[in-house]
Amino acid sequence: MKTQRLTMSQALVQHLAALRVELNDGSIQPYCAGVFSIFGHGNVAGLGEALWASRHELPISRAHNEQAMAHAAIAYSKAQFRQRIMAVTTSIGPGATNLVTAAALAHVNRLPVLLLPGDTFSSRAPDPVLQQIEDFSQGDLTANDAFRPVTRYFDRITRAEQILTALPRAIQVMTDPAACGPVCLALPQDVQTHVFDCPESFLQPEVLRFRRPPADARELERAAGLLRTARQPVIVAGGGVLYSQAWDALRAFAEVHGVPVLESQAGKSSLPWDHPLNLGAVGVTGSPAANALARDADVVLAIGTRLQDFTTGSHSLFANARLLSLNVHSVDAAKWHGASLVADARVGLGQLSAAVGDWKADAGWTARAQTQAAGWLARVTELTTAVAKDVLPYDAEVIGAVRDSLNDAGGDSGTRDVVICAAGTLPAELHKLWRASLPGNYHVEYGYSCMGYEIAGGLGVKMARPEQEVIVMVGDGSYMMMNSEIATSVLLGKKLIIVVLDNRGYGCIERLQLASGSPSFNNMLDDCVPEGGNASQIDFAMHARSMGAEAVHVKDVIELKAAMARARAATRTQVLVIDTTHSRTTEDGGCWWEVAIPEVSTRTEVNDAHARYVAAKQEQRP
Repeated sequence: MKTQRLTMSQALVQHLAALRVELNDGSIQPYCAGVFSIFGHGNVAGLGEALWASRHELPISRAHNEQAMAHAAIAYSKAQFRQRIMAVTTSIGPGATNLVTAAALAHVNRLPVLLLPGDTFSSRAPDPVLQQIEDFSQGDLTANDAFRPVTRYFDRITRAEQILTALPRAIQVMTDPAACGPVCLALPQDVQTHVFDCPESFLQPEVLRFRRPPADARELERAAGLLRTARQPVIVAGGGVLYSQAWDALRAFAEVHGVPVLESQAGKSSLPWDHPLNLGAVGVTGSPAANALARDADVVLAIGTRLQDFTTGSHSLFANARLLSLNVHSVDAAKWHGASLVADARVGLGQLSAAVGDWKADAGWTARAQTQAAGWLARVTELTTAVAKDVLPYDAEVIGAVRDSLNDAGGDSGTRDVVICAAGTLPAELHKLWRASLPGNYHVEYGYSCMGYEIAGGLGVKMARPEQEVIVMVGDGSYMMMNSEIATSVLLGKKLIIVVLDNRGYGCIERLQLASGSPSFNNMLDDCVPEGGNASQIDFAMHARSMGAEAVHVKDVIELKAAMARARAATRTQVLVIDTTHSRTTEDGGCWWEVAIPEVSTRTEVNDAHARYVAAKQEQRP
């Protein structure tokens, strides 16, 4: 067996640089597209040396915030439908723990990312070192142990040759269709530099290929039997449809069997927005058309969805339906105690379609779905183009202006644009109102609803899809939490269009606060000025310009549309700021969402809200 004398870091980096993956289109590409790095004393000498030596084979990008660069790496993988990854490396201490939130986001959303934080010395000779957490009851505990509950695979490399086992295991997890998620290899800074005899075979890894597990014959028979009894079925398309690249199979199944399709946040763009059987968003942020069919459905075919509370209306929306879950993960497939069909979405849909034969939904049900879908499309046009006068615009009007800034020039925003968002009111409005014609052109992180994901996520998407216009829509609250990757996008030459909706606070939560019976406090900026304080005055456009972006504050949606046209023609990151109101939202659609209300209060409004809460829980599925 031929070997090379390499440090652990050199072996790790050379393996990653050589690793290739066969994509669904048959092409062979590097599996790891690059590494985001912020160096510190825990990774600059060891891993940093190895990254420099292989920088031409494995691109290295510098970022400004550890959490943000992990968000960018995660977004890159999501935009690639989980077929390719990026890695992230930090020092020990705060650099490492800044990754924990991003790891949780990737875990919830089932997205792969390779986390390579530095760690304390394996020898313990200089302990305690700078940034080391000392635990007086567990001698081997470090800050990186915080990754254990939020990663799918965790390992601490305490001997150089352990990388031969640990790295392939981590990659196996990231490429496993069911176990897919973030992995963490904690790298003690001395072990990063230790040398060993590395087998050359490790430096020449085999091409990765993704598995597509088929359904078990007995599960398939049961699933087909259940579906054949359905007269008013619906499909709930989740993120698994996109990750399996099963959109053609979904379209074929819906058309052949006459089944309307409802889209979760993660599954939106599984069908084109104007497909006759696409009823649009479902759940708390759902369209009235989709939710009406959900309430009347007798069987729900859930494909690749976690059935999160926003999708199910906290288990109240599908209260009268039987559930059939087609999912590559057995735990997801078994939710609601329904029938399970554990399989890859694309393969499973083909098997299920063949198994049910010429079965179709009732013709009247299919016709009703098509009529309601068409009606909702017309309503979306009304909501996004009817601009109110003498009041601040709200999200729907901004969405319309952003969308039509390309349509007016003869283009199709649903084809060209990728929209990025994460938390607050905007995901609800986008879920209902954004039009995506191609899979993956709707990129909203709503599994973890993580404020601050938006701009960093946009950077990752632009790296994955440089040929498309990447539009980040973000509220002022999320912008304030994490905006540093505006500078990174300029540094890397990755143009973004960032639309900042400034409603001067956490407007979404303020509305929830009021609906729960509490008075407004600690959410809107103007309500948070203490005695002796000063009202907050933030010039987001000036701030963005200070980081190298071209930025402008527009006075209304008409100016926004014109600014969008200019932004599309530009080559540098653009930031467009518009003042909006949080007091208006799209009232169409939606359903109950369980938010616990205090059982006793001195406020009549809270007691009334609790009474409504108790009544609503009676409709909840057990």
